[in-house]
Amino acid sequence: MSEESHKKGFYESYIKRPQDFCCAFLALILLSPVMLITAILVRIKLGTPVIFKQERPGLHGKIFALYKFRTMTDGRNEAGELLPDDVRLTSFGKKLRSTSLDELPELINILKGDMSVVGPRPLLVRYLPLYNENQARRHEVRPGFTGYAQVHGRNSITWEDKFDKDVHYVDHVTFLGDWKIIFQTVGTVLKREGISSETAVTMEEFKGNK
Repeated sequence: MSEESHKKGFYESYIKRPQDFCCAFLALILLSPVMLITAILVRIKLGTPVIFKQERPGLHGKIFALYKFRTMTDGRNEAGELLPDDVRLTSFGKKLRSTSLDELPELINILKGDMSVVGPRPLLVRYLPLYNENQARRHEVRPGFTGYAQVHGRNSITWEDKFDKDVHYVDHVTFLGDWKIIFQTVGTVLKREGISSETAVTMEEFKGNK
């Protein structure tokens, strides 16, 4: 993916990254009691490891390890294969996802520079070859803890709509826009909107464009 295709403005070049670091640092301090209690509950109800790590593509498709609190058990069938997500996702795990508490460890990813506070959500590595040229543009910016698509439907919209919104964000990165998304995210989380799609426990698998 070309590193020159995205033209950065002043905000994105000089303010966004320091702002991300400060926001994530303050959030970690303020939310540390919540994260500690969540970690203890995850350990009791779901076992170890408490933190779930998974490779995700970031800026320019560079792979990084995403951190989340685990929300699923390791339940397997007789052949040793993991059971479907809807079986392994417990009621406790659903509560973590509905409140977005499972995503709090991503604040560490923001401190490390893997992610931004606002940007397209980091998806699965196996989706990379399935994007068309326009959809792949979502990797021209750092992935976000929240994003434009997350406050305009989250998991209740189609993949195509989600990618269109991701690219819209890439082309409209502004200070006011980012803070609008941040405040809208708070409302979306409190209302628990768009947590699941109509056909899956979270979001159905992306299988490429029609």
